[in-house]
Amino acid sequence: MVARSPQSRLRVAWLRQEGADLKLFDLAGKVAIVTGSSRGIGRAIAEEMARAGARVVISGRKPEPCDAVANAIKREGGEALAIPCNVGDKEQVKALVEKTCAAFGKIDCLILNAATNPYYGPLAEIGDDAFDKIMAVNVKSQLWFCSLVLPEMAARKDGSVVLIASIGGYRGSPNLGGYAVSKAAVMQLARSLAGEWGKFNIRINCISPGLIRTDFSKALVENKEILARRLAGIFLGRIGEPTDIAGMAVLLASDAGRYITGQSIVIDGGATIGG
Repeated sequence: MVARSPQSRLRVAWLRQEGADLKLFDLAGKVAIVTGSSRGIGRAIAEEMARAGARVVISGRKPEPCDAVANAIKREGGEALAIPCNVGDKEQVKALVEKTCAAFGKIDCLILNAATNPYYGPLAEIGDDAFDKIMAVNVKSQLWFCSLVLPEMAARKDGSVVLIASIGGYRGSPNLGGYAVSKAAVMQLARSLAGEWGKFNIRINCISPGLIRTDFSKALVENKEILARRLAGIFLGRIGEPTDIAGMAVLLASDAGRYITGQSIVIDGGATIGG
């Protein structure tokens, strides 16, 4: 097991004094890849995984933002490595997995957050190129990652994969239909892979966020009319923050989630059940 940093040891000691049982959520010694982690939900997940003790690989398209996140984690006493990757490029996906294994020897947790949506409008008007890009980046790339990582997890009979879907995969949309189709496919991918790999003690789940305050949702959040309409249907009366998603990712990667697989866990403040 990897030794904790002095900052991490102090934090754990303090929490134990406060009566918190950290064993279920402890990721010390684990190695996690988090795609799309240079900002937003991915960054929040990577930071919380590191705070729980994991060695985290930060990945995004551009090197500089990845380095910035990795360095911020290191300043906090965590362990992080930046490896840029365009998940739509199979060779780059393969290189990311190989570089992670070369640096850390294994991959325990695979968090697939990177996604794209180049089109806003009705499905009847979406171009083939836009639809193909959405499905390639949001769905096919996740299968690439799993095909590369799951065999090694199976050999050790241990591992966790978290796919980031969306409540859009449950609902119809007049303008985000292509994106919604891809996220529904991600949920089915998790269910199918969970059935295939469960016998090897590999857990594969989805997190389906609602409206979260990120650059990805900036156009919705900054439009007062759209935001007011969305808030009216959210029971908790606010949009989500990236850290609202990060805690569930830690749970699913840790022993706290050891009997959860094939699920799509909705985190949306009540929007889906609110109609």
